[in-house]
Amino acid sequence: MKFVLFCEGATEKGALPDFLRRWLNSKLPVKVGIQPVAFNGWAEMVRDSPKKAELHLRNPDVIAVVALLDLYGPTIYPPDRQTAAERYEWAKEYLETRVKNPRFRQHFAVHDVEAWILSDPAVLPHAVRKKLPLEKSGKPEMVNFDEPPAYLLNRLYREATNRDYKKRTYGEELFRKLDPLVVWQKCPYFRKLADELVYLSQKALESAPSP
Repeated sequence: MKFVLFCEGATEKGALPDFLRRWLNSKLPVKVGIQPVAFNGWAEMVRDSPKKAELHLRNPDVIAVVALLDLYGPTIYPPDRQTAAERYEWAKEYLETRVKNPRFRQHFAVHDVEAWILSDPAVLPHAVRKKLPLEKSGKPEMVNFDEPPAYLLNRLYREATNRDYKKRTYGEELFRKLDPLVVWQKCPYFRKLADELVYLSQKALESAPSP
């Protein structure tokens, strides 16, 4: 059994499957797979998710197709949806309705997946970690639309190392060190995703035919 994970790009495809597998392996009696499918940005994912989800959901071994987007970036939100909570709730319902399949679940990284990295400063290089304000790591999903986590990390890397934060190279390296439980404890929106993966896995295991 496995999940199909719709990813916004190559960084998420490279970093997230192992990270989420480690979370599931810590909670389940058997291993559940994570098959990533990368898109070329949020617009392509929004456009093509219905068709691609339908294709993957024909496979009975697929527990669910889970799409993950950064909350920061897409321009699909109505003008009156300004807060993270308002945009999350509206976009989740909108995108799940477009797919029209209960085995499709839309989730968001608030405000991007680098918030999960900020939750555990110990994984950052020492020079970068020293520049990270404590309040940013205490509630990383509150790092906002003005300077979302990836932008904050880029600024801190520049200040500390005179180099940009390389999302693909550094991001994958940091995710390999990151403890999913720490992220779960500090990031409520990640917790929604993580808990749903466990719940859906347990339901699938319960309904699976006996060997």
